Amino acid sequence: MASSYSTDLKLELMVTGENSGTWGDKTNNNLDLIQQAIAGYESVTVSGTGNTALAMTDATLSNARNAVVELTGTITGNITVSIPDGIEKTYYIYNNTTGAFTVQFKTTSGTGPTFTATDKGYKIVYSDGTDVIEVPTTPADGSITSAKLATDAVITSKISALQVTNAKLANKSITLNGVTATLGSSVTIAAGTDWQAVKTTTFTAVAGEGYFVNTNGGAFTMTLPATPTLGDEVSFVDYAGTFDTNNLTIGRNSENIQGSAADLTVSTERAANTLVYTDGTQGWLLKVK
Repeated sequence: MASSYSTDLKLELMVTGENSGTWGDKTNNNLDLIQQAIAGYESVTVSGTGNTALAMTDATLSNARNAVVELTGTITGNITVSIPDGIEKTYYIYNNTTGAFTVQFKTTSGTGPTFTATDKGYKIVYSDGTDVIEVPTTPADGSITSAKLATDAVITSKISALQVTNAKLANKSITLNGVTATLGSSVTIAAGTDWQAVKTTTFTAVAGEGYFVNTNGGAFTMTLPATPTLGDEVSFVDYAGTFDTNNLTIGRNSENIQGSAADLTVSTERAANTLVYTDGTQGWLLKVK
């Protein structure tokens, strides 16, 4: 009985007792064909128009058997490159053609993916014997439903103008600047005080900022922010140690301070404190008294 050939790679399938004296050569040839299918590369010059048919010949090195196929040549119209029907195989295709036209890679009678006119790139595809299907190389759109991070994974990221470091994910929780929250929940994480250059004259403070206040040249006022919200903070430090002789006045800006509708006078040398806003009743409260 004569040899037959495999459907996909066209390897020679020898019958027991046949090919006496040539069995070794035929086996080595089969190994070459397998090697071509696994790791083979071939540059194929395509037709400028129409279809370029790749071949898969029985027991013979053939361009449709290569793992990697580079398409080259100048094309003057939209073209197709086809492989025989019935082959089940994976391909890495590089469209290195010249010319702004599409290139479709398909089976003879079926369909397959298309390189756009400007896509001179790569595709990973496979044939199921009927059509050629492209393998996605980018993540699909959608949300992550299940993911696992190592217990000691450390994330460094930048949020707006804030540089956040050492955010540690562990066991479905996140710890940042001393605040821990369960993933999937909502939590406000303080980013720290944004300290400003030394102030020497009256100014209006901004929530989240800290000020080195120098009253060496005379007393003046730091006006608190208008329309504050819960948790807003303003910090100050007696820069020159002169608050006892040249007081700092903290202007309430229509909000209460310590529950009183009056400005606050700071007259202690080297005073340093933070005011945090609560509500319309107590207004701004000192963190340290």
